[in-house]
Amino acid sequence: MVRLFRCLIPVCLAALVGCQPSRPEAISGQIVDLSYSYDQDTIFWPTAEGFKLEVVFKGENPLGFHYEANNFSTAEHGGTHLDAPAHFYQGRHTVDAIPLERLVGPGIVIDVSEQCSRDRDYLVAIDDFIAWEKTHGEPIDGKIVLLRTGFGRFWPDREQYMGTAELGPQAVAKLHFPGLHPEAEKWLTESRKIKAIGLDTPSIDYGQSSRFQSHVTLFGANIPAFENVANLELLPDLGFTLIALPMKIRGGSGGPLRIVAILPE
Repeated sequence: MVRLFRCLIPVCLAALVGCQPSRPEAISGQIVDLSYSYDQDTIFWPTAEGFKLEVVFKGENPLGFHYEANNFSTAEHGGTHLDAPAHFYQGRHTVDAIPLERLVGPGIVIDVSEQCSRDRDYLVAIDDFIAWEKTHGEPIDGKIVLLRTGFGRFWPDREQYMGTAELGPQAVAKLHFPGLHPEAEKWLTESRKIKAIGLDTPSIDYGQSSRFQSHVTLFGANIPAFENVANLELLPDLGFTLIALPMKIRGGSGGPLRIVAILPE
């Protein structure tokens, strides 16, 4: 169930982005959760280990009060997660080294769901970004860009979402879902200056990619990516703030991501 909250949250954005903490900004608005829960249904790459939760203790302990504790294990790249640039480019940011200002800021949604409904292998093109800029009269520079393919409606049906329910190396060739055209990634890194990019599919590169060119180009410019982002249909095209904070894994190539959008009053 989607959880929406109306609240007044005193958040020191200055502290988050490395500015002086003496000038906090209060955020007032509606918070939309853009992350899927981790459980036995969480979708991972066909070759990855899934999420596991081991109950250590649950119940009344000998001292007479309730107590719960668990162990968990998970691959870095599964569920709603962040890809760090180091994932596909040597010498670029690992998860813990990504500047916070790349993970907090104004967000926009570029809706390509109509194109993707006609073609599971749709590649988001430069024209899609330019069309958004013309429609809204402003550049995408300085934004966290979210691509809405519409594939979020299939979660957690692995076959519908990924194109196959099979697991193992042989399943990779059967993946079919939209992603970014490598030329669009090149344009984003050379002609625009975005903070980060995310989408509601398992990968920035489309399912049939074998060379992962979009990952390489994007991460060469130290731009992080968010994958398996939830609930994009609840967001407007622009006018909201995104906070996307991953598990801070030292040296990690990626990690679980809690991402939220704050809509204005």
